[in-house]
Amino acid sequence: MVLEGKTALVTGGSSGIGLAAAKMLIENGARVAIAGRSEERLAKAAQEIGGDVLPVVADVTSLSDLAAMRTNIENALGSLDIVFANAGVAMGTPLATADEATYHRIMDANVKGVFFTVQAVLPLLRDGSSIILNTSWLNQVGTPGRAILSASKAAVRSFARTMSAELLDRRIRVNAVSPGSIETPIHRGKDQTEEEFRAYAERVGTQVPLGRMGRPEEIAAAVLFLASDASSYMLGAEMVIDGGRSEL
Repeated sequence: MVLEGKTALVTGGSSGIGLAAAKMLIENGARVAIAGRSEERLAKAAQEIGGDVLPVVADVTSLSDLAAMRTNIENALGSLDIVFANAGVAMGTPLATADEATYHRIMDANVKGVFFTVQAVLPLLRDGSSIILNTSWLNQVGTPGRAILSASKAAVRSFARTMSAELLDRRIRVNAVSPGSIETPIHRGKDQTEEEFRAYAERVGTQVPLGRMGRPEEIAAAVLFLASDASSYMLGAEMVIDGGRSEL
């Protein structure tokens, strides 16, 4: 129970990496607020997580939603020790065909959403808190058809450094996790069957040195490490958990 007595916020907490992280934080003693856009999915996630979890409906691209989220968390939890800014979107953006609407959707969720999430809850963060940002292996490589998505994640990687420098006087540490291809709903097609997804996962796995896609729990374990005092000497860093895809 390395987080006993601590409070946390996980955005995008109703599925995938966010859901796995919220579970692991609670299992290790934290009280956790999960934020997401769908009240129904949040309620389902809260039931699955169990324990001391607070579901908060909020779209991270909306500053009014973020302000309301801060109020709800303050009323229920008082303050925060951990923030995992995880909410984001992913889609292809081929240079020849990507449109402006797709550009804004990605940048609003992945860049604006992360920046203003941290800004919104900053007054609730206790000195010595930990902020974890979700980047991507794509910010380290040049992948065709992923220019806008990769750029958005590179911006988040930069936030880990600049926010760390700005919050030094409060001893608030900002670090990042950089997942590779992880088996989450973001990789599933709308009407894709389980058999079709398994075939997709196997195909993607062949592109990874370890030979498989990652599991949400493997990213959650890194989030737990960065949230805890075990990472007390890490600042502005990025933990790459991608099966070697960006390294080998």
